[in-house]
Amino acid sequence: MRHEIVEFREFYDSPPGQVARRYVSRQLREAWPDVRGLAVLGIGYPTPYLRPYVGEAERVVAVMPASQGVSRWPAAPQPNRVALSEDDKLPLADDSIDRVLIFHWLEHSEQVRHFLREVWRVVRPSGRILAVVPNRSGLWARLEHTPFGHGHPYAASQLSRLLRENLFTPLGVRDCLYTPPLRSRWLLRAAPAFERLGGHGLRVGGVLVAEACKQIYATSALSPAPARKRATAVLPSLD
Repeated sequence: MRHEIVEFREFYDSPPGQVARRYVSRQLREAWPDVRGLAVLGIGYPTPYLRPYVGEAERVVAVMPASQGVSRWPAAPQPNRVALSEDDKLPLADDSIDRVLIFHWLEHSEQVRHFLREVWRVVRPSGRILAVVPNRSGLWARLEHTPFGHGHPYAASQLSRLLRENLFTPLGVRDCLYTPPLRSRWLLRAAPAFERLGGHGLRVGGVLVAEACKQIYATSALSPAPARKRATAVLPSLD
């Protein structure tokens, strides 16, 4: 069962949510240190992690699943950058996006194959994706008071295989978020120590971050996903 939009907002306003946003964002920045002139798309509930790219990227937009609900982002009076979508009907043109961040989607989707084919469709030939999922071996996947404790967690090998089977070439999988998901303000003070220890290989991270690029040579060898009517909604203009 997918979290609802209110639950995501409440989590990212909590101490564990602030820790997750801080340290996962660092991994994302290490993977994509420069997005100037690029079109960046976030899918799922990515908005806590998209803000650093606004003003740097040429375009930053988000898509949230209909089963979860949608919330405006950023707050008014700034133009809305979020649209609602089904898993297999992304409201975007072919080859229109340079970077895709998938967050709180893969572990919940019941149509993962169709969803990843849609992602493949909208990514440009030189594009990259980052898929962030709960780590099957991590503590965060075992506690249900955070969004990472719901849905289908992954092992690194499973995540790489899933991407490879759906027309993406994995470039690497790393774990992060070593701080325990405790409901306490002291967590914010202790988090740097936990993350330093985890960075030296002494702990298993709560989430996996996989980067992959679009395969442009293997489509003829794979059977295409069944044709489906795409959503007619369009993302708001950011001009």
